[in-house]
Amino acid sequence: MAKKDPSELSVEERLKTLYQLQTALSAIDEKRALRGELPLEVQDLEDEIEGLTTRVEKIAADIADYQKAISQKKGEIAEAEASVERYKAQLNEVKNNREYDTLSKEIEFQTLEIELCNKKIREANNKIADKEQEKANSEALIAERQGDLDVKKNELEEIMEETRVEEEKLKEQVKALEAKIEGRLLTSFKRIRKNARNGLGIVYVQRDACGGCFNKIPPQRQLDIKMHKKIIVCEYCGRIMIDPELAGVKVEKAAAPEEKKKGAKRAIRKSSGTSTSSASSKKAADANDMA
Repeated sequence: MAKKDPSELSVEERLKTLYQLQTALSAIDEKRALRGELPLEVQDLEDEIEGLTTRVEKIAADIADYQKAISQKKGEIAEAEASVERYKAQLNEVKNNREYDTLSKEIEFQTLEIELCNKKIREANNKIADKEQEKANSEALIAERQGDLDVKKNELEEIMEETRVEEEKLKEQVKALEAKIEGRLLTSFKRIRKNARNGLGIVYVQRDACGGCFNKIPPQRQLDIKMHKKIIVCEYCGRIMIDPELAGVKVEKAAAPEEKKKGAKRAIRKSSGTSTSSASSKKAADANDMA
């Protein structure tokens, strides 16, 4: 049998299909609600671990830079020491005071360069020690967070395993129902559902009020909803409205205003009758006393 074109469906069929879709989607939401905050907690832990890993990589790069700088300074020290030895050897061959003073200044300069390089090396070694400690702390924190992540993932996997089969069936049902709904109507329904706090895009009338926002619905509008002639939305929250009978929901009917009034009148009459009888009895008693 050929599938019916969604645009050819009557308003009543569209509303019923939409409500069935809403029921399936709400069931999926309930399954996902069982997971609670676990997915967010897993994501947060993964992001934190990623951030810590990046920090460790940066620390390792800084340590490598300091080590490279130390190697460079050691090379400069070796060159300076070689220059000092060379200048000292030349001191024995000077011919005047001017050459002697020049060589002495060069030796002093190279000696200062060696001291400065040694100072830079000590500072670099101190920074390397600090970085190594920071790296160790970060790695320990990564190991701790990884343990928490493994626990959360296992817990989430257990919950998902329990609901996976039912959720897959519901997703197939949703897919089949969406294929029956006109594209424009489906888009509107999804938009309404997305903006609704409780995820309800279509609701039935409850006690003369919208089942989504609980605002009162005028009698004429309720009649229009029951007629199933057009798709009607709540003027307060924008949700699509459906008659409870069409949705297959049994709703307890509140007592009619006229019946409440009749009951109140009967109670008043009964009370009045009792008061009149009491008054008559009192009069009869007073008459006997006078006699």
